[in-house]
Parts: sequence; C-alpha cells; structure tokens
Amino acid sequence: MALKSTIFKAALSIADMDREYYADHTLTIARHPSENDERMMMRLLAFALCAAPGTVFGRGLSDPDEPDVSTRDLTGAIEHWIEVGQPDARVLLKACGKARRVTVFPYASSTAVWWRSVQPQVARARNLAVIAVPSGQSMRLATLAQRTMQLHFSIQDGAAWIAGGGDPVEITPEVLQSPDSGTTPP
Repeated sequence: MALKSTIFKAALSIADMDREYYADHTLTIARHPSENDERMMMRLLAFALCAAPGTVFGRGLSDPDEPDVSTRDLTGAIEHWIEVGQPDARVLLKACGKARRVTVFPYASSTAVWWRSVQPQVARARNLAVIAVPSGQSMRLATLAQRTMQLHFSIQDGAAWIAGGGDPVEITPEVLQSPDSGTTPP
C-alpha cells in the first residue's frame, strides 16, 4: 500500500517591500511521503518570494515534469516556473523553454558543488534565476513547520524575515545567477 501525502494548512501574510506586493494567501500543502519539513518549508518560502496573482503549488515530487510552484497567465501558459532543490541542468533548460521566467532555490549544504556542475550548461539561459538559501537558514525555517501554520513574511532588500509558531527566521539568499545577467532576483 502506497503512503499518502500529509496535508498542511498555511495562512501566509506577505509584505514584500522590494516588489511592492502585499497579500494574504490561504494554502493547502500536500507533503509527499518522501518530502521532509525543510523541503516543504522551502516551497513555502519560494511561494512567498515569488508570489503574484495566480501563483500556485504544483504537484511537487509526484510529477517531475511540473514545477514546484508556478504562476500562469490567463491562457494557462506558465509565466514563472519555480523549482526547489538541485534539479539537473537538463530539467532547468527544459523549464526555460516552457516558461517566460524560471527561478530555482537550492538550499542544501552541497549547493556549491551542484552549482559548479550545472552552471556551465545553464549559463546561456537568459530567463533563469538561481537564488541559493544557506542550508543553516533553511534548517531553521523547517522548525516553523506545523500542520496548521500562520506565517508572516516580511521581505526587504533581498532578505526575508519569517515569523509564526516559533522564533523568527531570517533568510538571506544569495543570487548565483539572475535573468539576462542582471543583478536582482525576479
């Protein structure tokens, strides 16, 4: 018998001063049996950092051909494809061909090794942003995971502060690659 996903509920309050995006989102998150709290919370962080009208969770680990998070236009075309973890270069290039923008959020201690291996292959992707979250910070973010969460995200100057259910967590992501060789994340 296959294990079923665990359902989490999250009420997000996002105040993104960098993008002037202020909104509340009520989300249902299906955590795949092979997914841990750290990865699930990184999906929530990716959602908050890239939130826009129409941003939704994908099928996650259940469907490797679908983004972890995405924003679609009114026709259903993917505007923003968002991945969490360390996908291989082939997956990223395929996503870059399907979406106007692609953002990946690697977070493990092996991010530097992964980036050195995929960077030469994805450097030509002009619509790809790679935004690394230090592994210590992603592990602290995982401590906020609860079956029912109320999280407040304050985002300013590229950093995020997350409060709710425990000690606040500060996330200071590092931009490894930005779209069109720019210097700011999407």
